[in-house]
Amino acid sequence: MLLTRKTTDFYLKDLETPLGQAINLTLAVLVLISSGIFVAETYNIPDSVRFQLSVADTAIAIIFLIEYLLRLWSAENKSKYIFSFYSIIDLMAILPLFLGIVDIRFIRLLRWFRILRLIRFIDRKYLFASISTEDGLIFARILFTLFAIVFVYSGLIYQVEHPVNPEKYATFLDAFYFSVVTMTTVGFGDVIPISKLGRLLTVLMIFTGIALIPWQVGDLIKQVVKTANQVQTVCSNCGLAFHDIDAVFCKSCGTKLPSRRVN
Repeated sequence: MLLTRKTTDFYLKDLETPLGQAINLTLAVLVLISSGIFVAETYNIPDSVRFQLSVADTAIAIIFLIEYLLRLWSAENKSKYIFSFYSIIDLMAILPLFLGIVDIRFIRLLRWFRILRLIRFIDRKYLFASISTEDGLIFARILFTLFAIVFVYSGLIYQVEHPVNPEKYATFLDAFYFSVVTMTTVGFGDVIPISKLGRLLTVLMIFTGIALIPWQVGDLIKQVVKTANQVQTVCSNCGLAFHDIDAVFCKSCGTKLPSRRVN
């Protein structure tokens, strides 16, 4: 039984073996599909299509619920897992499944946080074959952070403002437009929230951007300075391209690096 738990935990975190990649990539695709369903539901679509999308979204939520229970069951320290960042994000992703039982407005808003589940894949550099440097990984995190902030807050603002201001916030795109011009401090003023909760969300969106983006840009600057003191020495095992000038072993996998010629 212990081996089964360890095996389950391994494949839910692994992105190197074919099975681990298949499981985690499937979960990532389901997150994107679920997010696309939420966006589509904000438009005027036929009832039959809306019903099909609802069924698909419920099926995806059930898969997320099973995944959460498997992660909880296989976790060595369950209390630590429950209060971890990724666990909280996963929990917010499955709470909307219980809307039919407890129809509370704030739970309905949590469905927009599913996109944040993709953060765990940004933390896995080897998932992105085209990103071979730490600089590229940090830059990808910055871009994803911007997208996640805009997407999540656009969904929340749409959910709050559409019932009271349907002319200005008719679809998700209207809320997305408002979030972009707000985040970029352009502020045309043609679309503004009129509810107190909508205005509060706008303030929180601005503060979130102010808090997260400079912090990640700072990481990028520090990494650029660090890279200036590195040389290109490709590891024969993991392919990491840059190492410290005096490095003998790969800092990622520990493999001995090829000797460098000194001109």
